[in-house]
Amino acid sequence: MNPNRVRGVLLGLACGDALGRPVEFSTPGEISTEHGQLDEMVGHGTWNQPTGTITDDTEQALCIARSLVEHQMFDPADVADRFVAWYDSGPFDIGRMTMRSLSRLKHGDTWDEAGQHVWEQSREGQNAGNGSVIRCPPLAIPYATEWDRLVEVSRHSSQITHADPRCTEGCAILNLTVAGLLEGTDTPLQDALDYVGSNAPDELVTALRPLARGDSPGTLETSGYVVHTLQTALHDGLVADSSEDAIVTAVNRGGDTDTIGAITGAVAGARFGASQLPDRWLAAIDETDELELLAEQLVAV
Repeated sequence: MNPNRVRGVLLGLACGDALGRPVEFSTPGEISTEHGQLDEMVGHGTWNQPTGTITDDTEQALCIARSLVEHQMFDPADVADRFVAWYDSGPFDIGRMTMRSLSRLKHGDTWDEAGQHVWEQSREGQNAGNGSVIRCPPLAIPYATEWDRLVEVSRHSSQITHADPRCTEGCAILNLTVAGLLEGTDTPLQDALDYVGSNAPDELVTALRPLARGDSPGTLETSGYVVHTLQTALHDGLVADSSEDAIVTAVNRGGDTDTIGAITGAVAGARFGASQLPDRWLAAIDETDELELLAEQLVAV
């Protein structure tokens, strides 16, 4: 496996997250008015954090990566415990379904119960957020060539907080796509969709199948809905000419900029490798060194 691409997954995720964080919830027009084209790490803005600050997206991905390295396998109960410890640390940003699920974990639900209970109690429109797809790409590294296992762990990692099939299968499709990119396949998204087959919800397949054919939808949404997030992020990550172009395009679309930027960055990072990420971005992110080390260690899991 190409070490440069492996590093690109984690570092690209963090770059997209940190670039998008200051403009989360902004419209494209608002971003343009304030920044022109936002292609530099900036401080303050949404959440009023310093330049290069990561959000819950990268922080949860770090929980998964650290657990994988420490246990040399995916242990969902340990990952759930790490999520709860992170939740207790008082993060400045956390999604509603994630917060509700982690609260249930704190009060006695097991890792495979909490997200299920929250999903069952949520109405349509509030039950399929992107909170699990933002954190799952580290799983694609150790399981890149074990697709049955990668699908299983991707679903389980989602189920901790997001049990909707659009989320669980979305994590599987994203990770299979990243795994294909790490292995240098020519049609990574098509291969991923073919592999999950009829298990994937029709709505998700309908949104992603055109991308696999090389088509660009007329409209790409930037809400926190998992189908919108995956369609936009996979589009930008797979069609851009460079990692920087992919992430900048995704972030400047506005909306859920940190999450869509993070997923786009993971995909583009797997395509182009860490060496193609701007040094000026990596230098602004405090977690860069740890992410580099974890990427190296994940290959050996």
